[in-house]
Amino acid sequence: MSLRIPVDTIRLAVPVLALSALLIAVFWLQPRAMSYLGLNLLFNLAVPIALATVAQMFILAVNDLDLSMGAFVSFAACVTATFLHSSPLLGALILAAAVAVYAAMGAIIHLRNLPSIVVTLGMSFVWTGIAVLLLPAPGGAAPAWVRSLMTAKPPLVPMAIVASVVIALVTHLILMRTSLGVLIRAVGGNQQSVARAGWSPLLAKAAAYALAGTFAVLAGIALVGLTTSADANIALRYTLLSIAGVILGGGEFVGGRVSPVGAVIGALTLALAGSFLSFLRISPDWQIGAQGAILVIVLALRLFLNKLERQERGG
Repeated sequence: MSLRIPVDTIRLAVPVLALSALLIAVFWLQPRAMSYLGLNLLFNLAVPIALATVAQMFILAVNDLDLSMGAFVSFAACVTATFLHSSPLLGALILAAAVAVYAAMGAIIHLRNLPSIVVTLGMSFVWTGIAVLLLPAPGGAAPAWVRSLMTAKPPLVPMAIVASVVIALVTHLILMRTSLGVLIRAVGGNQQSVARAGWSPLLAKAAAYALAGTFAVLAGIALVGLTTSADANIALRYTLLSIAGVILGGGEFVGGRVSPVGAVIGALTLALAGSFLSFLRISPDWQIGAQGAILVIVLALRLFLNKLERQERGG
């Protein structure tokens, strides 16, 4: 009797193995990284990347793609460093309105059957333009409570790891354990079946975009808490990083197949790759290349897993 491991389990194991292999390589080259301070340096920017990645995950869950993610996180960071710092209530209202715009964007994409890539690409210029108006030059300041939260030092493990675990658990509960999460994934799997069952694909799309906007806002706030300032281009690379993180974590571009835990692990892997190369004082150009190489390797493994899955279904 042969033991058959579920493909979904293997799919989640791939990002775990990728992160583990990268950690082993880091510890082998820099043994001092096996400490509280070392891990804190390696995963310093993991939290905003993880938040942006799960934001992108909600969009991919309904078979869309958000090319404005980096611009929106930059906009949220600029609002945080200006209005949220000087006028907290006004800043919170602006960010809430931005989330509402995100939800409306999802509704319009569904109602007009528009390509999400085109709409979000256009919105990226809108968010960037507003961010430039808010902060024409780098500046602003982090609200004290945000700075305190992001620089907190919990016992045993750094804040970045604790926050990443919390993000993974919260998003897993939302997407996998609630009726709204089931509806969102169902729309990504078969929108027509959802409509025939009497559920509203429009509501699911709007909710998915609202959740994405919420987590993207949190990413911008967390980023300012770490950098203590902002500018209009501070998170532009998060668009590609968020997509790569979801794919690394076992997500698919179609079918509503995503993994909240895998997405966070994918984000941690990308953050570790960038932090490790920065730690070694390697050019940022090489950092982008290394992150791309990790993505290519994992995608090759994913193709192999898809082949196994087809064989399993055929058998």
